[in-house]
Amino acid sequence: MEFWFTEEHSDDVRFSMRIKRHLFSRQTPYQQIDIFESVEFGKVLILDDSVVITEKDEFIYHEMMVHVAMAAHPAITNVLVVGGSNGGVVRELIKYPNLIRIDVVEADEELFRACRLHFPKLTKSLDDPRVNIRVSDGMKYVRKHNGVYDLILIDSTDPFGPNEPLFTREFYGNCFTALNADGILVTQQESPFYPKTAEAMVKAVARMRQLFPIVRVYQAHIPSYPSGLWLFSFASKTIHPFHDLEIRAWEALKLSTRYYNGDIHHGCFALPNTIKEDLLNETQR
Repeated sequence: MEFWFTEEHSDDVRFSMRIKRHLFSRQTPYQQIDIFESVEFGKVLILDDSVVITEKDEFIYHEMMVHVAMAAHPAITNVLVVGGSNGGVVRELIKYPNLIRIDVVEADEELFRACRLHFPKLTKSLDDPRVNIRVSDGMKYVRKHNGVYDLILIDSTDPFGPNEPLFTREFYGNCFTALNADGILVTQQESPFYPKTAEAMVKAVARMRQLFPIVRVYQAHIPSYPSGLWLFSFASKTIHPFHDLEIRAWEALKLSTRYYNGDIHHGCFALPNTIKEDLLNETQR
């Protein structure tokens, strides 16, 4: 008997993967957590029936969350990660010897425990002495800080349900305040391919543009995510993601990456016309 996990990408599109074993299942006060072992993608973390990471392609998402900002602003020393319970973003951050402090804020303690148990290669990064884990609501945590961070990374799930507050103007305003004078905010922005997530993306970018002088959208190809085309936002007070890029300095660090490199950095900001038009139309409303 075959066992498949199926995620609904839209009302009319579904994505399925063959499953070997169901490793973990728990309903927490925040979400439904499931972990599967799949044939093609290895272990898969599912939150509320949506794929969050797979062992096969998680490196793409996590490298693109971290290295674009770190290459553009080599002086970063203090970082806040909102989410990050699986340790993938932190794994990329701890590659930088200049980082002094990495604060990780996640509300769901059960999610930390599940990831520790089933994704030990990722979560071992959380044991780095520069990492400080806070079990707390991300929105409330950010609100309490002023000018503290050089970089804030919003490693959240979909902009619907319990994580919707992390895509609001209020939250982006709190992030703006929590950043220092040269601070950068990086967020994941979902797929632009399906209408529901495309609409959420353009609204989120418009909200950031009301606050940050520099806002740029960039892309990556992540096979296990809806449509495979995934967007991120780079919002900054002063740092431009390619005008201020010091790629030679980044290359001199000789960091090990499987997806990100200098060519990817320049290329990821080249957007298809459809995405440009969506962003322009929202700006003109």
